[in-house]
Amino acid sequence: MTQDELKQAVARAAIEYIVDGEIIGVGTGSTANFFIDELGKVKHRIRGAVASSEATAVRLRAHGIAVLDLNEVQEMPVYIDGADEITASGAMIKGGGAALTREKIVASVARQFVCIADGSKLVGMLGKFPLPVEVIPMAHAVVSRKLAALGGTPVLRIKDGKPVVTDNGGAIIDVHGLQISDPVALEAEINNIVGVITNGLFARHGASVCLLGRPDGVEKLTFS
Repeated sequence: MTQDELKQAVARAAIEYIVDGEIIGVGTGSTANFFIDELGKVKHRIRGAVASSEATAVRLRAHGIAVLDLNEVQEMPVYIDGADEITASGAMIKGGGAALTREKIVASVARQFVCIADGSKLVGMLGKFPLPVEVIPMAHAVVSRKLAALGGTPVLRIKDGKPVVTDNGGAIIDVHGLQISDPVALEAEINNIVGVITNGLFARHGASVCLLGRPDGVEKLTFS
């Protein structure tokens, strides 16, 4: 199976977790896009969705799914999104699509986080995938120096010759070369750096369930 076929398989499996008549939180990225396409087939079952990015909102609306402002929502039964890396304990690195801050906010409102990913995303230790950190643009240099002191190599994310700008107006620093043995502690330490909006470690509040696409089917991991 191709990587896209694995992503489609977990996207289909994730439909099981939607709750009839409720609102669903939806993530950002290629795997989340496959899920949105599947969700469009059963849109009559939900009241609407909260999107973690403008791109996700556009795709949801294209399927005729109502997109709600998070300020109008007190809680949701489930948030469904992909991951760039995930461990056997449910800690994740996210933010390859530069939507980490809104993803973390929307996920915090959901009672359950269902991660959907192809099997290559399961790792023994986080850090091979560069850790995204969203920062106030004027602070990217000073934050980079402090991230370097933690042992990583920070690189300002550039696209088409310009710094990437998030939906929140932030910049993204990708920290390469980290071996993250204690993701909960590192998540808190980086978030305490002045100028950081948030970082892509989802460890203090990680996944509840992970659906992993394998060539022989979808594997389900459940975390306490």
